[in-house]
Amino acid sequence: QVQLVESGGDLVQSGGSLRLSCVAFGTIFRINAMGWYRQAPGKQRELVALITSSGSTNYADSVKGRFTISRDNAKNTVYLQMNSLKPEDAAVYYCNAEVQVRAWVPRNTYWGQGTQVTVSS
Repeated sequence: QVQLVESGGDLVQSGGSLRLSCVAFGTIFRINAMGWYRQAPGKQRELVALITSSGSTNYADSVKGRFTISRDNAKNTVYLQMNSLKPEDAAVYYCNAEVQVRAWVPRNTYWGQGTQVTVSS
């Protein structure tokens, strides 16, 4: 069983910064891509940023230049540094990871429980 635990969500003023963290716990052979998604009230969940096991990254156009995704493979952790936050960035942020629990087991996708980011104008 694999669990993803996010932290770092908070209330911040517009223009401020936050750093989200997500740690994967459990039986883990390999973690492939890891990512951050967000869902605002009344909207669909959307991809914010993705990072592969080799460090290649991909960002939503709305956060390019403001957010940075990174990972520490030794700690099974992915981070999201969010700068110049805007009210429209407010949402529940979810961590996502593609995990192999054993070498012979196909990878599965796991989700964290979410962490709330609120941005005041």
